[in-house]
Amino acid sequence: HQTSFAREYRLGSAAKRRMALAWTLRRPPTAVLRWARLVATHATAPPVHATTVDGVTHIELRRPHARNAVDSHTAAMLADCFRAFDSDAEAKVAVLSGQGGTFCAGYDLTEVATKKDSIAFPMPGHGDAPMGPSRMQLSKPVIAALDGYAVAGGLELALLCDLRVADEGTVLGVFCRRFGVPLIDGGTVRLPALIGLSRALDLILTGRPVDASEAMAMGLVNRVVPKGQALAAAMELAKSLTKFPQQCMRADRASAYNSAYDATSFHAAMTFEFEKGMQILQAESVKGAQAFVGGQGRSGKF
Repeated sequence: HQTSFAREYRLGSAAKRRMALAWTLRRPPTAVLRWARLVATHATAPPVHATTVDGVTHIELRRPHARNAVDSHTAAMLADCFRAFDSDAEAKVAVLSGQGGTFCAGYDLTEVATKKDSIAFPMPGHGDAPMGPSRMQLSKPVIAALDGYAVAGGLELALLCDLRVADEGTVLGVFCRRFGVPLIDGGTVRLPALIGLSRALDLILTGRPVDASEAMAMGLVNRVVPKGQALAAAMELAKSLTKFPQQCMRADRASAYNSAYDATSFHAAMTFEFEKGMQILQAESVKGAQAFVGGQGRSGKF
């Protein structure tokens, strides 16, 4: 109740503010204090936070009062964080998560509801997507740590990531279906590529919820962990990726994406893979072969 009243006070009408004030008068002083702190914190705190430690960049949505729904300000900050990650030579892998037990509930419909006359977003190639980074083709791996709801635009953010680690309480889905809000952040592009057209259409047309176990079975998520452990598991997975030769891993990743989205033929995809791979042989493969001959990595050990 504290969260909902704080949101009403911050976003609502004068009548709703009076209602919120009346609620505070019926509460004990400690509850009123917690509520006041909640309002003050979410009014001033940046909606996105990013840190890089030991090659892993953690990007966190911090709008728990709105289930980490993304408004235009948050989208701009999120895009800037991903650009900074992609250009940072020290950053090797990113983890995207949401604060407060929910990954992301999509675009903030309270902002959309105020745009009665016209809604304008940049076309692809002319600016960032409504959710921020969802049009980007990044050069390094990103892992999503999913908990709570990853729905609508939040699902599209998850699809931007290379891998998705979900806790067992996660719910995914195209929940925007029921409100007449289309997928314009890559959902209709990435979802069929990841899980196939038939399964993608099931989610897109029905807007139904998908739990973590079903998402795992259809390939929508890559790992399912106990409730509350998604971020820790995603960070551990990210750290494991930092240990590999990075140029080789990025070249293979780029070739996989080219094959899935851009290649015009089998021959074109094979050519792209070969050309990318040949650039790596001298840079990393010779050194790796020497390490193997010297006894490193035998018996399948990393």
